[in-house]
Amino acid sequence: MFWRRLKRLNDHWSLFLGTTAVGLAFVACSSPAFDASTVQPVPQPTPQPTATPQPTPTPFTIPPTPTPFSIPPTPTPITIPTAFPTSAPVLSTADLVETAAPSIVHIGVTTTTGTATGTGIVWGDGGLIMTNRHVVEDAVQIRVSLADGRVLTGEIVGLDSSIDIAVLEVDADDLLVAATGDSGAIRVGDDVVAIGHALDLPGGPTVSKGVVSALDRSLIDGAEVLSDLIQTDAAINPGNSGGPLLNSMGEVIGINTAKIPTGDGIGFAIEINIAHDVALRLVAQSGVQPGFVGIEPLDITPTLADQLSLPVLRGVGVISVVPGSPAEGILQVDDVIIQIDGIAISDTLALEQFLRTHPAGEIVEITYFRGSAGLLTDSLTLGERPG
Repeated sequence: MFWRRLKRLNDHWSLFLGTTAVGLAFVACSSPAFDASTVQPVPQPTPQPTATPQPTPTPFTIPPTPTPFSIPPTPTPITIPTAFPTSAPVLSTADLVETAAPSIVHIGVTTTTGTATGTGIVWGDGGLIMTNRHVVEDAVQIRVSLADGRVLTGEIVGLDSSIDIAVLEVDADDLLVAATGDSGAIRVGDDVVAIGHALDLPGGPTVSKGVVSALDRSLIDGAEVLSDLIQTDAAINPGNSGGPLLNSMGEVIGINTAKIPTGDGIGFAIEINIAHDVALRLVAQSGVQPGFVGIEPLDITPTLADQLSLPVLRGVGVISVVPGSPAEGILQVDDVIIQIDGIAISDTLALEQFLRTHPAGEIVEITYFRGSAGLLTDSLTLGERPG
């Protein structure tokens, strides 16, 4: 019974499914055929570009136009010199003496009237010795004793009376030349050491120490003039003449030459710069002497000019005229020399510096003041210094 009902229900379900299938097929058959070529595409909206959001700009202010300017060229570097340039380390006095000693010589002189002693330094290669003129000028024989014990014969190369310098030569090529400094760099108050064979005492040279007391000193003895001198309180005695005045580095800055016998601790040395130049001239022009006018000079200062009612403030006054000199017959006592060859002659130092560079035999134009006659100019032939 159950099975009969189930069969009947199954038959109804089959009929329903068949009817449904027929309907679907009818619908499918009744629909027009699909032609893909006739299908119009569905219009699509044109895509709009997406704007990328930009950051909000930072506000800024345009600066005003700058004022034009020129960049200066790079300045040339300058070097500021030290107050006192040094070329060697400062030495103790003992080390200084030990260093300088091999270049210092003893000079023994025989003259027609006796013997004399002086000092010298090894100045140049080939056995050249520098000393004072007054040490050797009257020599008949010259003996040069070296620090190593050798004794050699010295020959005069040249003499210069304008600054009391002489150059000798010995037969030796192995001598130690003295170190020289710059006398233009020394200052008043600098320490100095004088070395020389004072009084010809046995046992080697004498050493004395002091300071530079003054510069540019002049010594006048009648018509004899020594200028450009270093004054020192280091002891300078007979026998020291021609020896070195050393700075604290052991360099020669002067050649000891004189002392004032009536003063205590007042000695003088010739500046090495000047002595060196004169020595070079003596070697190059042996026998050529600096010029000589032949007067006993007096420095005219503004104070003296006022006292004497002179129309010139500076110059070289004539105290006396050397007989037989170039000045005789041209210059007179109380004349005041103010110019030579267009170069101002303000004092004795200026006169000596001029003569040092103008040899004997040269003709110069000398301008001078003479009382009521006023300014006069004459030609004068320079001569040689006597002695």
